Amino acid sequence: MKNVVRLLKMSILTFVLIVFVSCQSKSRIFSENQELSPQMEWLKKDAKTFKVQIKDTSIHYKLSLAFRYIEGFSYEVLNVKVTEISPSKKETSKIYDLKVVSENGEYIGQPGLEIWDSEHLIEASKKFSEKGMYTYRIEHVMSVDNLNMAMEIGVILDKK
Repeated sequence: MKNVVRLLKMSILTFVLIVFVSCQSKSRIFSENQELSPQMEWLKKDAKTFKVQIKDTSIHYKLSLAFRYIEGFSYEVLNVKVTEISPSKKETSKIYDLKVVSENGEYIGQPGLEIWDSEHLIEASKKFSEKGMYTYRIEHVMSVDNLNMAMEIGVILDKK
């Protein structure tokens, strides 16, 4: 009987792993989230850095930001500054407005109890000029120093 239970558990685990792996996007090149703080706040001085290896400069990519927040986040739009540093150390910065609350007052993203996961496309057809390691530095540029109810920020890169 113990062997049957063990076999059943292993079968279920194998099934879950197969489903999880098959759900991963084949076009996804990079995806990483970083925790903002254990107190669930994002301070202006707390910029997050991501390193993305680019091997193919002949194709276009979709660049997105991921934002995880808790119900009660008090802003409709999250303003972030994204600085890209190329392998040759060329820096470019842009400010993006990530919509967190819809026009009808509902949170945007995938809910999980009181936690929301949102993805925000910031460049629909990104072309890299050189191969190598790109660095992305993300910081919030809101009018307040700390953003409460913010959990994680992330970078997602997909082949177009």
